[in-house]
Amino acid sequence: MKRFYKTVSVVENSGAWQVTLDGRAIKTVKGAPQTVPTNALAQALAREWDAQGDKIDPTSLPMRDMADYALDVVSETRPDVAGKLVAYADTDTLLYRADPDAPLYARQQEVWEPILTAFVAREGVSLKRMSGIMLTSQDEWSLANLRAKLEVLDPFALTGLEAMTSLAASLTIGMSAMEAGADALALWEAASLEEEWQVQQWGRDEEAEDRRAKRTRDFLRAAEFVRLSMR
Repeated sequence: MKRFYKTVSVVENSGAWQVTLDGRAIKTVKGAPQTVPTNALAQALAREWDAQGDKIDPTSLPMRDMADYALDVVSETRPDVAGKLVAYADTDTLLYRADPDAPLYARQQEVWEPILTAFVAREGVSLKRMSGIMLTSQDEWSLANLRAKLEVLDPFALTGLEAMTSLAASLTIGMSAMEAGADALALWEAASLEEEWQVQQWGRDEEAEDRRAKRTRDFLRAAEFVRLSMR
């Protein structure tokens, strides 16, 4: 699509913020006003539009896409999204360890256990760690507790969390990345521990590295989306 605007601005509207193109407010895919909770997030959206050349590249507007998803989908299906995320607690990458006598196990303990220990203390839940590939269900009280915490998140935070949790295959990592001052890159690297371990054993593949680099960017962008949306 050819660029159809010259100026990109951010305006306040009833305590929320909107990006305008030549003075016209942007709407979501479903036609709702694309209002976001903070000026910081609106400025990030504006930078995406301002960076477009003579032609608009839809793939270079990822923050716009997340804002649309938050407003059009998550705001109307928050309990469903929370339920989907809680399901990750049973399959969370950080809970499944190698056999205790395997070299990988010691590395998992070193990297993952501090993250999990901090998480269960912060969230007031109990999570079972296990070795092997057999799934083990977490206790219902902990799952209910986590779900209650997720259901009260605003749609923008929940949107970023859903993206991070899916990419990391870990609710622990996703929720930890939302904490103030969290090191999102270090958490992503922790989630990728087993993948990196395999690379060290068998070598790197260029296509796999490209996919991993993209996933890293997507995770860090989702973490930034959450950070910018916080009032």
